[in-house]
Amino acid sequence: MIRRVFLAVVASAWTGLAVAQGAEDVLVIEVEGVANGTVEIQLRPDLAPQHVERIKTLARDGAYDGVAFHRVIEGFMAQTGDVQFATREAFGQGRAGTGGSDLPNLPAEFSDVPFDRGIVGMARAQPVDSANSQFFIMFNEGYFLNGQYTVVGQVTAGMEVVDQITRGVGQSGTVANPDYMAKVSVKSDG
Repeated sequence: MIRRVFLAVVASAWTGLAVAQGAEDVLVIEVEGVANGTVEIQLRPDLAPQHVERIKTLARDGAYDGVAFHRVIEGFMAQTGDVQFATREAFGQGRAGTGGSDLPNLPAEFSDVPFDRGIVGMARAQPVDSANSQFFIMFNEGYFLNGQYTVVGQVTAGMEVVDQITRGVGQSGTVANPDYMAKVSVKSDG
């Protein structure tokens, strides 16, 4: 009897720990604009530990709060995370998508995970080791990106919100009146 109670307590503690660790790797994005709602992304530190740590650091610092989805291409992806030039205050300057955080760029962490619908990847400039703060969410598969960009996670809830994000115009996908990430947090932080 005592052994059963002990095992039940240990199992319960282990389950609680697993849930807490899981919540540590879930990014929660409150979207506002034409699209409104919550998006949850299961981050993948097993694939891209440095990139995941960067995203969580910027989220915890509040750097992503009020940042626009500045590049959105129909049938492809929605890009956000320019904490320098895509904030509500800086968006009108015409430089959205060209900035990043004050932290150094990250080395690529490519994996074999394909760019399917809902996959989240890190945006970068031409050099492969230039990812910093920007990321994108796939509307559809984009297998031409496989092995070229770092996969950091996958949308697990709220893909219907992502689907409503305002699309940009032209091949660049520039958005004149963007939706914003109103609040970005790590789920374990509450």
